[in-house]
Amino acid sequence: MKKHIPNALTCCNLLCGCCATYVAFRGNYPAAALWIVLGAGFDFFDGFAARLLGVSSAIGKELDSLADDITFGFAPAAVAFSLLRDVLPHSFAPLAYVAFLIAAFSALRLAKFNLDERQSLGFIGLPTPANALFWSSLAVSAPEWLLNAPFVWAFIVVLIGLSCWLLVSEVPMFALKFKTYGFEGNEVRYGFIAVSALLLLLLGVGGFTVVIPAYILVSLFTAKPAATGSQMPHPVLSPMPPVPPAPPVSSSNEASAEAPSAASPSVNNRTE
Repeated sequence: MKKHIPNALTCCNLLCGCCATYVAFRGNYPAAALWIVLGAGFDFFDGFAARLLGVSSAIGKELDSLADDITFGFAPAAVAFSLLRDVLPHSFAPLAYVAFLIAAFSALRLAKFNLDERQSLGFIGLPTPANALFWSSLAVSAPEWLLNAPFVWAFIVVLIGLSCWLLVSEVPMFALKFKTYGFEGNEVRYGFIAVSALLLLLLGVGGFTVVIPAYILVSLFTAKPAATGSQMPHPVLSPMPPVPPAPPVSSSNEASAEAPSAASPSVNNRTE
């Protein structure tokens, strides 16, 4: 029974993403933000429960990425789409669909994370939960005068492009993962948590509009570049292994035996 608890929590994360998407399309941004925050809570506790109970499964690792793309990919895309839909001039209405690039790039981000061995202690690129929290809080906290400003839709389109780039970029970002809980060596993490908690207490969910850009800026100045030696090879650009020479053909024109193929590489099933 206990082996199903982490998967149940992951499914709760996915359901939160579905609810966030529904209310976002209806323009209820505060509700969408709360569903995304709740989904982030389930996303944290499914991994915590798996470690606590000592259970793990291939299904759970695949399910986690699928749930994350709904809650932290499609739901923020729905928020951005609804924002654009509300501010775009009628003649530019189809431009709102560019918001769904967030869902596509979030899927690319999650796939990249699952295969990239460099991201065991930190992140390369913006994590999908951080991107989702930013968009949901932006929709909640954006003042009326800003939404009514001329060409605000162009600003939102630029933000969409920037967030898509950050998701799949090679920018190193620190993670709130602790090897030890002492202050030494964790100064940046504890300092960031303290300042973020203060901002969220003062600003509520809208505080993530400040916290996430601050996270990116702090990462630019403090995160160490990942070692390139452990980077996963590109499936197209990586050099092909040398082909062994064919065995000599006998005088009787017998066909030589086919060389055995290389074993398939194992798949890394880590999740973000």
